[in-house]
Amino acid sequence: MNTPKKLQIVHYPDPVLRRKTKFIKKFGPDLVRLGEQMLKFMVESNGIGLAAPQVGISKKMVVVHVGEGHDPLILINPKVTWKSNTTESYVEGCLSLPSIEGPVERPLKIKVRAQHPENGEEYEFEAEGLEARCIQHELDHLDGVLFIDHLAPKDRFEVQGGLRDLERALA
Repeated sequence: MNTPKKLQIVHYPDPVLRRKTKFIKKFGPDLVRLGEQMLKFMVESNGIGLAAPQVGISKKMVVVHVGEGHDPLILINPKVTWKSNTTESYVEGCLSLPSIEGPVERPLKIKVRAQHPENGEEYEFEAEGLEARCIQHELDHLDGVLFIDHLAPKDRFEVQGGLRDLERALA
């Protein structure tokens, strides 16, 4: 996997953010290093989650660390295998869409299957609350979906000006 020397956030509307990502098949120290690099960069960027496409890598990999009481996660080829029927609306933002926020309805609890970066071994775990929300947000990135795609029409309308500003900045 070609890892960039220095990670940088890819901003909307860069096309990499809308691509479906590829499965990771090669595991080992390089992948662990990339995960650790992404976690460090995410924290430095004041984020709690980061998907590989957000740093220009079109692979199925995300990192998450929502804070104290939670372990930092490096998730390879992750998939939500179960979602609770109970949902909650909460205002989300994204490092790739600076200064854009909006309320997104998501399940409160989920089960996730992923692979360990060092050996590809599969494991499953449950997440709830902010951690579950963050994982769902980051996994959306792996399918080219952004949180703005989940906004209700009136909320989507409210962020249009900010999206146009980001489009002009990238043009």
